[in-house]
Amino acid sequence: MVKAGLTVTLSPAAPQPSITPAMTAPVIPPSPSREEYAEQYAAALAANGDETIFDRAEPVGLFIEWLADARTTEPNDPNAMALSTVDANGGPDSRMVLLKDVDARGFTFYSNRESAKGDALAAHPAAALLFHWKSLRRQVRVRGRVEPVTSAEADAYFASRARESRIGAWASDQSRPLASRSTLEQAVERETRRFEGHEVPRPDHWTGWRVVPTQVEFWRDRPFRLHDRLRFDRAGGGWTKTRLWP
Repeated sequence: MVKAGLTVTLSPAAPQPSITPAMTAPVIPPSPSREEYAEQYAAALAANGDETIFDRAEPVGLFIEWLADARTTEPNDPNAMALSTVDANGGPDSRMVLLKDVDARGFTFYSNRESAKGDALAAHPAAALLFHWKSLRRQVRVRGRVEPVTSAEADAYFASRARESRIGAWASDQSRPLASRSTLEQAVERETRRFEGHEVPRPDHWTGWRVVPTQVEFWRDRPFRLHDRLRFDRAGGGWTKTRLWP
């Protein structure tokens, strides 16, 4: 029996029917054929065919090189990254944020301390990051402890934001229930009037965090799923390197 787009199979031995989705059209693309691999990788070979690309002693410099490559190929937000955290109840969560600084100390991003991510980082100051540059067929995974940036760092970055974004930081009760879009717009109008003719300071609840990496893995796509993977693990004041099977 078919009902409301679902295939229902009735079994006399089972009191409850088993329900499976009725797939009327393919949604998931099939695995590429040998010919499709050859066509797809012709353009990507120049980016990922260099065998010396992994000849680095530490991960941060290599990451900066890859991010520079992504800035020339990604259509938008090459610094976008998935930030994964664990909340006070042990529940995992992920969301996309923007990397705003990277150096030997780690990977820095900014947000509302009172947001869901802020609460999770307060409960468990550790995180994982994932960068996926689709056009380059590359990924970078980062794991590490999380530390807050200094007030001076947060002030400096907040001052660099567009005025409207600074006002938005005051207007938004981030991650909390919102009655309607108009409620948000009214809050923005209220804060715009409040700061008219004045600089917009950084709210106390708005800050940044730095992920201090303990492990960084670089991944580049190769034909037939025979990918290249290189993992750096922090060891004292330096790093060890390990190639991984795909």
